[in-house]
Amino acid sequence: MPIHNEDIAAHFEEIADLLEIRGDNPFRVRAYRNGARAVRALPRSAAELLAEGEDLTRYPDIGEALATKIAELVRTGTTQAMEKLRREIPPSLEELLRIPGLGPVRIRTLWHELGITDLDGLEAAARDGRLRDLPGFGPKTEQKVLTAIEEHRKKKRRFLRAVAAEYGEPLAAWLRGGRGVREVVIAGSYRRGRDTVGDLDILTVAPDHSDVMRRFTRYEEVAEVVSQGPTRATVVLRCGLQVDLRRVREESFGSALQYFTGSKAHSIQLRRLAQDQGLKINEYGVFRDERRVAGRTEESVYASVGLPWIPPELREARGEIDAAAQGRLPKLVEPSDIRGELHCHTNATDGRASLEEMARAAQARGLEYLAITDHSQRLTMVGGLGPEALRRQIEAIDRLNERLDGFTLLKGIECDILEDGSLDLPDDVLAELDLVVGAVHGKFDLPRAKQTDRILRAMDHRYFTLLAHPTGRLIQQRPPYDVDLDRVIAHAAQRGCYLELNSQPLRLDLDDLACMKAREAGVLVAIDTDAHSPADLDLRVHGIAQARRGWLEAADVLNARPLAELRPLLARTMG
Repeated sequence: MPIHNEDIAAHFEEIADLLEIRGDNPFRVRAYRNGARAVRALPRSAAELLAEGEDLTRYPDIGEALATKIAELVRTGTTQAMEKLRREIPPSLEELLRIPGLGPVRIRTLWHELGITDLDGLEAAARDGRLRDLPGFGPKTEQKVLTAIEEHRKKKRRFLRAVAAEYGEPLAAWLRGGRGVREVVIAGSYRRGRDTVGDLDILTVAPDHSDVMRRFTRYEEVAEVVSQGPTRATVVLRCGLQVDLRRVREESFGSALQYFTGSKAHSIQLRRLAQDQGLKINEYGVFRDERRVAGRTEESVYASVGLPWIPPELREARGEIDAAAQGRLPKLVEPSDIRGELHCHTNATDGRASLEEMARAAQARGLEYLAITDHSQRLTMVGGLGPEALRRQIEAIDRLNERLDGFTLLKGIECDILEDGSLDLPDDVLAELDLVVGAVHGKFDLPRAKQTDRILRAMDHRYFTLLAHPTGRLIQQRPPYDVDLDRVIAHAAQRGCYLELNSQPLRLDLDDLACMKAREAGVLVAIDTDAHSPADLDLRVHGIAQARRGWLEAADVLNARPLAELRPLLARTMG
């Protein structure tokens, strides 16, 4: 069975969690977490690289031990290390990791102090008031645990869109090889660019004699065939992702694609508009009485009610139909609009490549500038830079810029915003930079007013360019910290600084609604990758999808400017 990089990374993350629950050496735990990150940063599938005889140790952060475990996983689907841990630790403890606020350390406390090994036991202990006296807990935590358990049980499992892509795109490519297959498109919330998806809807155009349905149900990663028929089948992949395939006729493809892309609210508005014009729209076409008048393409469906085609990312019933009717649809930002990157890291802190390696990688991707923004000194665990180390990096960037042809490295820092709103480095060194990226990396639990005031004070600093990942969320792992984002956006507009849309799939922060608000306020947004390796520079595709959902055009994006236009925009934030 094929194994994806995400499978390997998830395996290492699980080992790290189990080791931490067991109370193992923190350096060993960190090694597995770094291993997961390293695998996700590989430029291609680890399985493919190994099949070609590639030495994985040539890639950053992959040593002999990790390379051996990757090869073992690819060969056997598991590791001896994992199997040993599963014999020692109750497997039901892993479900507790899905409860927000319960990390491995707290789960270890629950296990050892109260003998809790599953969700039911946790809920019973919380309702009986037995959590509040444990180290690291308390009455408020106890109540949060109960609320989180209730929400967890209501939720259907969702996958990060980037993870769904790792499984869905190879499946779509496999289906395209079917006999007579003319179209294969992943529709649904995936096509609309949602940051998470519950399942995948795939549409195909193929003749009755095609083997596409059989090909689908016999795909090598299918764990369960839920249903199977001549025009529709449902399977569950080994990773747990449900996939529905629908075979449609060519004359209905546009209507079916519009219908199954959604969203439901958008489709309802479109159908009401059609009804007002004496038309009926469904997944089979657009009809006037019994006569089909459109449906072969999506464009024909929208044109039938007097509208231009509406990009999938906008189909959320947020005013897009009125905008289309009035000729006000935005010209959404495209990957080709991006001219540079304003947030990345090198091996001077927690990155995995040198200054020159990052520069060459960015240039190879068609960018014309790259801002180096390693962490500031407060983040000691990643070797954050103090004033002298940062000055040495500034000098190294100046020397490298003398050798780079047609490409420029900008000098920056990802500077911690401290609890009182001050910045983590003195003004005299910040003044030597091209930009300062401010970021909150701790004290996420401050009350709303204090968290908001902290960020606003930082934005008022004379050297402050860009607020990184503005809400601190990690999708499905950590909720946003409590901040008045409307005030932050308004303050950015007043101060003349900028906000980031972080393209890391776990972040995608700003979210789409906040992007819309920033655009309305006239605040430019930087679509950054927060790259820690050359391969991370390719993550921008996820940020672009989020930006498009937020109605952003190239004119709304800071790093869609060429360097000559960017420099004055940065300079006005620096003193």
